[in-house]
Amino acid sequence: MTPLVSIIMGSTSDLPVMEKACKQLDALQIPFEVNALSAHRTPEAVEQFATQAKERGLKVIIAAAGMAAALPGVIAASTTLPVIGVPIKGMLDGLDAMLSIIQMPPGIPVATVGVNAAQNAAILAVEMLALTDEAIAQRLADYKSGLKAKIEKANQDLAEIKYEYKTN
Repeated sequence: MTPLVSIIMGSTSDLPVMEKACKQLDALQIPFEVNALSAHRTPEAVEQFATQAKERGLKVIIAAAGMAAALPGVIAASTTLPVIGVPIKGMLDGLDAMLSIIQMPPGIPVATVGVNAAQNAAILAVEMLALTDEAIAQRLADYKSGLKAKIEKANQDLAEIKYEYKTN
């Protein structure tokens, strides 16, 4: 099985957050890989990964990083594949990482999700893949329909809760 999405994190300490992306991709039956690479500690390995990603068959890269958060931008600088950055909460509640990922120079975009929003990064990657794959598009549509059903069920449950002054 060839991975379509690569999840890269600065260190394995990011795994508890990035596990949500792994679980979401797994649930939507998207082949993916997970690796730790550091823009600061293993810069040659990051560049090699990024320059070879497309020829390896990857379609989207999800890159997580905290603090200085250089990893998503360094990867984006060396590939034409879309890169989705996940800022990891650390110092300053993740604001430092988010600003580092968002503030890319012209020509080197990194799509950025919220702090620790690995699940949304996975869904965004799947939306990109769904543009050219009808089977993925259908699984994504089914998933989103399930989200609607959860809210409808929540409202039914809330309707059963009784208070003296509750009007619905």
